[in-house]
Amino acid sequence: MEPIRILVVEDDQDINRLLCTILNDAGYFSQSAFSGSEAMLWAEKEGFDLVLLDLMLPGLTGEEFIAKVRQHGTMPIIVLSAKAGVEDRVKVLRLGADDFIPKPFDNQEVLARVEAQLRRVKKFSAPSEKKQRFVCGDLCLDREEFTVTAEGNPVTLTAREFEILALLMEYPKRVFTREQIYQHVWGEDYFGDDNTVNVHISNLRSKLGKVSKQEFIKTVWGIGFKMADC
Repeated sequence: MEPIRILVVEDDQDINRLLCTILNDAGYFSQSAFSGSEAMLWAEKEGFDLVLLDLMLPGLTGEEFIAKVRQHGTMPIIVLSAKAGVEDRVKVLRLGADDFIPKPFDNQEVLARVEAQLRRVKKFSAPSEKKQRFVCGDLCLDREEFTVTAEGNPVTLTAREFEILALLMEYPKRVFTREQIYQHVWGEDYFGDDNTVNVHISNLRSKLGKVSKQEFIKTVWGIGFKMADC
């Protein structure tokens, strides 16, 4: 079995070396990149299972790297950055990052979050006997093909956005709390951070709104979210 491949994008050589050592000792294969531009070359050249990404990089910034990767890729991206304000975290989540770890970081936390992301991807890609296709008005989602269309127009979603929409469409009459969405999609305990779920719901609405005027996701105030008129 081939080792899981992780791209480590960090311009500080000591931190890059530390992250690679942590990953290698845990049995992963790590590839270093010291700029956003170099990381983009590696990402386009070879397939990686996950990316650990700094934001303040020479060449392409971390934010620019995320935006470019999300044009065609769904591999998990975990941001590690000293830019840990709420606005910074929200920005990278909106761009398509899957997780955010502030610097300075704990080595074991990095490993735990890497493992959590890889478990999520494995669970998401595993064969399932669940219904594979859902339709809600002019909105269609196909799990097997990983496609979403609204009024016949394709909608490009990140893996997390896709999972949230699939959950809502699978149970269209049910109202899901933020905690339930987080635990189902992230596979982790919920710590009361509404920003993460809210940002992904906002991204979903924005992307669907670009191809259709119909409201597909309804906010049930004081509770959570559900599909609208499915």
